Formats: sequence, C-alpha cells, structure tokens
Amino acid sequence: TTNRCLPVHYHPAVTRSGCPRASTTNRARWCRGKAGPRSRPNVHLALDPERDDERNATTTNSSLHHLQLATNRTQIAVRAGAMPPTQLPESGNPLVFFDITLGGERLGRITFELFKDVVPKTAENFRQFCTGESKDPAGRPQGYKGSKFHRIIPNFMCQGGDFLNGDGTGSTCIWGYKAFDDENFKSKHDQPGLLSMANAGPNSNGSQFFVTTVPTPFLDGKHVVFGKVTDGFDVVKKMEATKTGYRGKDVPNMDVVISQCGEM
Repeated sequence: TTNRCLPVHYHPAVTRSGCPRASTTNRARWCRGKAGPRSRPNVHLALDPERDDERNATTTNSSLHHLQLATNRTQIAVRAGAMPPTQLPESGNPLVFFDITLGGERLGRITFELFKDVVPKTAENFRQFCTGESKDPAGRPQGYKGSKFHRIIPNFMCQGGDFLNGDGTGSTCIWGYKAFDDENFKSKHDQPGLLSMANAGPNSNGSQFFVTTVPTPFLDGKHVVFGKVTDGFDVVKKMEATKTGYRGKDVPNMDVVISQCGEM
C-alpha cells in the first residue's frame, strides 16, 4: 500500500506497533511513514480528521467573522466595477495568491500573508513555489500552479502542495533536497485560515501545506504555522464543502486545482 503523511491527533494509548489506539471518543489515525512499494517514502500530512468535542469547542466565531468581513468588502468592490488596490502588510511580509477551480469551474481567489518576519525560511520556500522561481533538477520551473488540494476534511483543514505526485506522497523544497527542519513553533494554530506545514514527523517540511478551517491547537509544537488568509476565506469554505469519498477517503470527488498563483 502507499504510505502518506497524514495529520495526526496524538493519543496516549499506544499499541505495540507504535500506533495510537482508537478510543470511543477519539478514533485517532496515525500514519507511521513506513516505506511502501514505491521508492519514495510516503510524505506528509497533518492530524486526526475525526471531529471531537474539544476541537469544536475551540472554534471562534469572531475569527470567522473578521475573515468574512474582509471577503465581503472585496465582493462589494467587485460589484461596483473596481478592485481595491492591494495593500501590503505593515510588517513588510509578502502577499501571495491562489486562484482556485473546482471541477474546472472558477471558485475565486485566496490571498495569504506569509510570516516572513517569524519564519523567513519557511515563508520563502512557499513563496517561490507560488511564483515559479524554484527550479527542478532539469532547470524547469516547479511549484503549485496546476496542482491539486488532494485531501479535504470538513471542520479541520484543506491540504495541498504535492505537485510531484498529486496524492500526498511527493514533496521537495526550494533548496534541492526533500525536506528541511522545523524553523520554530512561535505562531499557534489558534484561528481558522492559517497556513501550516504538513509533515511526516519532526524536521520533515517540504512543499506540502494545509489551510485550517477551524482552530487546531492540538497541532501546536508539531506543525509550523507560516501564514494566514487575508482575503478569500469564503473560497476556502467552498473548498471545505467539496464532497469527498468517491475516489478515496478525504479525496475530493472533483479536482480542486490551483489554476494560477503568484505574488501580489
């Protein structure tokens, strides 16, 4: 079978094989990252897709409200026939964007601020995959344009970034090797709309990432937060609502594609 890195909700009860036991309240799933039949070890993901009471209790309506207000302002400007000029953050952090399609139909644009002032290496890795500045060993541009969100879990997150294989088993970084170390865990998973690194364990960051749709504090100290949605959270919610399961558990039934991306 194919190994994948999946987001994991760690549980104290562990079997002899090292995998957490499932309890009646929290059926945790854990990907051990063992090498499968492919030469490339399985890569990346974040945590337990199962919803639990603790996670639901942490959802902050105020954070969702502020994200929706930003989206509404943009929609009003579009209806008026003009887009507001892009304003860069006072921090000087870069802004990047994804244009998203679902089944070939345009969903809209998501804009992210990258926390270059907190995790400069992680932010730069993501930025170059957005702009196409990164090159593969043959010297060709490589990055997120044309890649899919291969895993979506309602009330949790949307995961993408595997532009090599498209299924969560591929990963690389802009420095020419497969993974780089966790930069720091200063930023917390305390609100929806955060960008965080998917991984296969400590110090295994690459190209895969996820966007949270609820607060996920159980990921703190395990996944590096490196950005946030500044506009287009309504698009993230449309992605989150995509039906899954026909092509595999948590796999969208229709392709959710980054049709265009770049820096603002």
